[in-house]
Amino acid sequence: MKDSKMLKISEKTLLVPLFAVLAIWMVYWAEVRFDFNFNHWGIQPRSPSGLKGVFFSPFIHSSVEHLYNNTIPLAVLTFFLFLFYRTVAFRVLLLGVLGSGILTWVIGRPSYHIGASGLIYVLASFIFFKGIFTKHYRLVALSLIVVFVYGSMIWYIFPVKDGISWEGHLSGFLTGLLLALLLKVYAPQEKKYDWEKEDFDEKSDPFLQHFDADGNFIGTSEKLERTNDQLEIRYHFKPGEDKEP
Repeated sequence: MKDSKMLKISEKTLLVPLFAVLAIWMVYWAEVRFDFNFNHWGIQPRSPSGLKGVFFSPFIHSSVEHLYNNTIPLAVLTFFLFLFYRTVAFRVLLLGVLGSGILTWVIGRPSYHIGASGLIYVLASFIFFKGIFTKHYRLVALSLIVVFVYGSMIWYIFPVKDGISWEGHLSGFLTGLLLALLLKVYAPQEKKYDWEKEDFDEKSDPFLQHFDADGNFIGTSEKLERTNDQLEIRYHFKPGEDKEP
C-alpha cells in the first residue's frame, strides 16, 4: 500500500460524520418538537436500568449550547478517524461507546450522564495516542493538530466545573488510550536510504570514496590510461557530387 492511500477520502469518510451530527440534532429536535425528555435514557451509574444509557446517552443533550459544543468536535474528530484510520474506525466507534459508557456506569456519580462528549474524548484520545505510537510523520502531525485544537479538553477529565460529567470525559479518555494500545493499524514505512541504515559502511560507498576525511573532493583514485588505438576514417566518394553547378 502507498502512503497516499491513507489520505483517500471515501464516502464513509464524509457520510459517517454527517450522520453522527444529524442523529444528535434530530434527537434534540424531537425532544423540543414533541415535548419529550430523554434524560432518563442516559447512563445511571450502578443501576441495572441505567445500563441502557450506554447505547443511548451519546444522542441525548440537555440544551442547545450542550448540543452545539459537541457538534463540531464530533464531526471533525470522526472525519479524522475515517480519513486516517479507516480500517479500525467502526471498531473505535463501537468499542469507544461501549467502553466509555460502561466505565462511566461504574465510576459515575448517582445522576443521569448524557451527551456525546464521552465519545468525543474517546476519539481525541485515540487519535492523539495512536499517532504517537505509530511514529509515522503524518499521524504524528495529526496528533499535534488534535492537541493544538482540543488540548484544553484535558482539564475536563477532572471535577473542575459543576454540571458536567467529568466521569464520562475521563472514561472516554481512558478508553481511547486503551484502544490506541490494542488496535493495530496500517502505518506506511518511510523509505530509508543506504546511508541512513545502521549497518552502512562509509568506506565501501563508491560516492564517498571521492572525498577525503575532511570532506574535500579528491576525484577518483583510478588513472585514465591512453590507448594506442588509431582512428580509422573512411570516405565514400560519389561521382558528380564534387562538381560545381
